[in-house]
Amino acid sequence: MLVNKILVKPILTEKATNLVQSNVYMFEVDLKANKNQVKQTLEKLYKVKTGTVKIMVRKGKEKKVGKKGLLKKTADRKIAFIKLIEGKIDLFPQK
Repeated sequence: MLVNKILVKPILTEKATNLVQSNVYMFEVDLKANKNQVKQTLEKLYKVKTGTVKIMVRKGKEKKVGKKGLLKKTADRKIAFIKLIEGKIDLFPQK
């Protein structure tokens, strides 16, 4: 799998910013990616040393859409929690 396809985007929520203080970062990753691929990709892109990688799959919900109220399913999401041993990731660049 391509390196730029594994990490989709960082998750920037209140919970994620609280976890940054304990050196844990949250990323949305590709549904087909496994822990080893996520770990290797993060080490290559950000040049940090990673510890544990925990992965959670959030199932998509059914939502009513349109006038008739047809049900459509939102996409599933895979979220990785990555604990760093050395280094930091600058998710909030300062000017």
